[in-house]
Amino acid sequence: MESILNLISEHREMIYFVLLSVFVGIEVIGGVPTVLHTPLMSGANAIHGVVIVGAIYVMLNVDPTDYLALALGFLAVLLGTLNVVGGFVVTDRMLEMFKKK
Repeated sequence: MESILNLISEHREMIYFVLLSVFVGIEVIGGVPTVLHTPLMSGANAIHGVVIVGAIYVMLNVDPTDYLALALGFLAVLLGTLNVVGGFVVTDRMLEMFKKK
């Protein structure tokens, strides 16, 4: 328990930053009209390509015996890839709605 309290006290600024980011994100997303939510989110999902590149870069610089870091990096690459593909699928579906028949 004491180690958890020490970790929190050492990273207090980072915790405040993450909490503030969560609240700002909720306010920004809450202000978007429902009609625009899907196009904006499908475009934002494509930005997760940065997550994929970052995860691959980190995995290349990790000690090969650090299995936890490798597993987390693999999970980041996998989830980032799913998010990018999902964003493009949603965008493609929306664009098909506007095509002439």
